[in-house]
Amino acid sequence: MERGTLTVLYAVLMIVAVVALDVLFFRNRFWERLIVNVGVVLIFLAFYLRFLK
Repeated sequence: MERGTLTVLYAVLMIVAVVALDVLFFRNRFWERLIVNVGVVLIFLAFYLRFLK
């Protein structure tokens, strides 16, 4: 798979994970949702830098 395509798919997967967690678990909790979203992005960033870069 081309490098650009893989990066776009990875970003879409991250967005889907953040939105799914927001809708399923943290609908009316702003601070908890913000903390979990930042955590998810950091985890995806760590995996990206470790395995895809």
